[in-house]
Amino acid sequence: MSPLRQVFACSGLLKPAPGQQDSFALVEHAVSLARRKEGRRRACYIPTGAGDAEALIDHMTSRFASRPDVDLSVLRLFPQPSVPNIRTHLLSQDVLLVEGGSVVNMLAVWRAHGLGEVMRECWDSGVLLAGWSAGSLCWHRGGVTDSFGDALDPFTDGLGFLPYSNGVHDDFDGQPRRHVYRRLVAEGVLPAGYASEDGVGLHYAGTDLLEAVSIAPGKHAWWVEPAPRGGFRQQPIDPRPI
Repeated sequence: MSPLRQVFACSGLLKPAPGQQDSFALVEHAVSLARRKEGRRRACYIPTGAGDAEALIDHMTSRFASRPDVDLSVLRLFPQPSVPNIRTHLLSQDVLLVEGGSVVNMLAVWRAHGLGEVMRECWDSGVLLAGWSAGSLCWHRGGVTDSFGDALDPFTDGLGFLPYSNGVHDDFDGQPRRHVYRRLVAEGVLPAGYASEDGVGLHYAGTDLLEAVSIAPGKHAWWVEPAPRGGFRQQPIDPRPI
């Protein structure tokens, strides 16, 4: 039997309300999805999109310090890879956790190091691919990004393991991403795809959406596609609370 290919792509909560779970709950859910029958789960945190920012690395390692069931490693690519063999290291993991930031810069660096092919091999071998924001967009064909500047621009150069576009932070900051994403789908710049509001994660099995989950009440995911006579049409997806 072939290994199950899984992706968990989410929009982290940028501003959790008082008493609300923060985005680490989505990270923990991603780790829980990793298929390991026994022993400690092996998770690799990949902060390329944020330029391997030490503050984020320290934060992630401190959050996992209380998880005795998880062995966390970090793959830095600046100024050079932090492991002797990237392919060997990533294929030995159960789940890859990809930080947000600049999806354009991240994929440029990944491709320079051959990570596009390695990520595909990991996915095919059953390593769960997970990430938030830029770490969600990267597995899809494209989406909306602010990697080029303050304006929101189309991003059409994703790894494309999932044959859809992806809209992240779909309800944040007056919803400009929501409007731009739907316009680009309507115009055919982006293919049909799934959008996630903050706090919502999309769990794919193979290339099919298995379910949406949420750590915040009242949140949704959306299927967005071009309408036959112009414009777009959308269908809400009620997520399962976790």
